[in-house]
Amino acid sequence: MRSSTLFLPVLLVTLGMVFTQTGASFAKMLFPLVGAGGATALRLVLAAIILILVFRPWRFRLDAGQWRAVLLYGGAMGAMNLFFYAALEHIPLGIAVALEFTGPLAVALFGARKPLDVFWIILAVGGFALLLPWTPTSAEISPFGVVLALCAGACWAGYIVFGQRAGTGGGPHIAALGVATAALIALPFGIATAGASLIDPALLPLALAVALFSSAIPYALDMVALPHIPSRLFGILMSGQPALAALSGLVFLHETIGPVQLAGMAAIMAASVGATLTIARQRPTIA
Repeated sequence: MRSSTLFLPVLLVTLGMVFTQTGASFAKMLFPLVGAGGATALRLVLAAIILILVFRPWRFRLDAGQWRAVLLYGGAMGAMNLFFYAALEHIPLGIAVALEFTGPLAVALFGARKPLDVFWIILAVGGFALLLPWTPTSAEISPFGVVLALCAGACWAGYIVFGQRAGTGGGPHIAALGVATAALIALPFGIATAGASLIDPALLPLALAVALFSSAIPYALDMVALPHIPSRLFGILMSGQPALAALSGLVFLHETIGPVQLAGMAAIMAASVGATLTIARQRPTIA
């Protein structure tokens, strides 16, 4: 695939990453008002409404295979959001994203055999270990939050796999259907958490910003880009998510991360880039 044809997909994925982490910071501002479940429900329901109105998915007919892919894609997305936002109640944004990233990284490293591949595994495990709350200075990193972030990581891996399947031959209307599916999954949790507070008009401006930045825009951009970008390059781009999350948490939430945790994040990012570059060469890439 020529570099000129990759420029637009790469730009779309990069913009989606920036929007996602900015939106996650905004979402955390909703937690004192509606909790993590309520913030997740508001984000996905409003995003689904926006995407459905814009892309009008009812104009397209999907066969049974496409519907299965969409439902799996939306299910992974809904679970990923619920676990991730729950994790944000217990750990900083940058740490949560770094831990969540171990899911896609584990998929990339699955079946690794060469010595260099083993090095990436050791580096990733070492980075993961540095993120855990071993010392009093890392007390703000809750073990429960770590578990929730790792569950979100497993769902993130599913989001990538099912997103590629659902997006092949599709378009942004697939993202609308996927987000709508995710919203249906998250809504009961939001109602249980926040109740009538979900329909408080005072929350609408911030909730709309979260929906646009965290869901509507990045999911639509991903759905357009995923079928046209090699898996290896997509993995490299995604490796920057923890750094963007840490920067967003610092700017919008005033969250600081200690040097040990920063080293752990850097190790996971380096392992992701290394694994994507070396292991992907052993397998056909999805173009």
